[in-house]
Amino acid sequence: MKNVLLLVIVTFFSAQSIADTVTAAQDPWAPFVQKDTASPGVSVEILIEAMKSQGHEVDFKIMPWTRALNEVKDGRIDVLVATWFTKERTSFLNYSEPYLENSLKFIKRKGDGYEYNGMDSLSGKTVGIIRNYGYGDDFLGASNFKKPEANDLVSNAKKLIAGRIDLTLEDELVAKSTLSGAGMNLADFEFTNNALSVNPLHVTSGLANPNNAKYIDAFNKGLAEIKSNGTFDNILAKYGIK
Repeated sequence: MKNVLLLVIVTFFSAQSIADTVTAAQDPWAPFVQKDTASPGVSVEILIEAMKSQGHEVDFKIMPWTRALNEVKDGRIDVLVATWFTKERTSFLNYSEPYLENSLKFIKRKGDGYEYNGMDSLSGKTVGIIRNYGYGDDFLGASNFKKPEANDLVSNAKKLIAGRIDLTLEDELVAKSTLSGAGMNLADFEFTNNALSVNPLHVTSGLANPNNAKYIDAFNKGLAEIKSNGTFDNILAKYGIK
């Protein structure tokens, strides 16, 4: 009888531990998501601390963006760490409150005099984009310029240097970190002064996941808590972000 009771207790706590673990995924996107460094990235640390305040551990995995998006969309992984809003994604993703924002700027070759001044200013251009990124409905729906896809920013940067595309785009902080980390010379590139958009960052969970509302609610509550106790500001300071 004692052995049966012990087995029940062990099984209960094991199940509880599994239930309290939230799986998360994202592609490398420094400094928000970092690979092969001592620190996992701003967004990952915010997620970990927010969920920990609500009694959840986070099991985070790095994987290509399209795979991560599909895994969360289909409910096999619980949350994406850093997601931009698009109307189309609301059909399969539950969005948290925003926790940071990105200023999405165009990247050009050094010495290129181009400046972004609305969609018309892109007419005739070839703008390299990353597959399945949420650049916004107006940009993605525009037909006055070409938008060849690549798997990542470094691929687009190489195309840019080779003259195969005229522009690409990314958050300036992310782009500088990613390109320098890939051994590329930042002096070869310039950024437009004007941004395509300022995109709030969200944690998201797939609507196919039966616990999606639970996870997003936990993150929202945890985010408020770590903002009030100073943890959020400490994380930003660690990465040099104001």
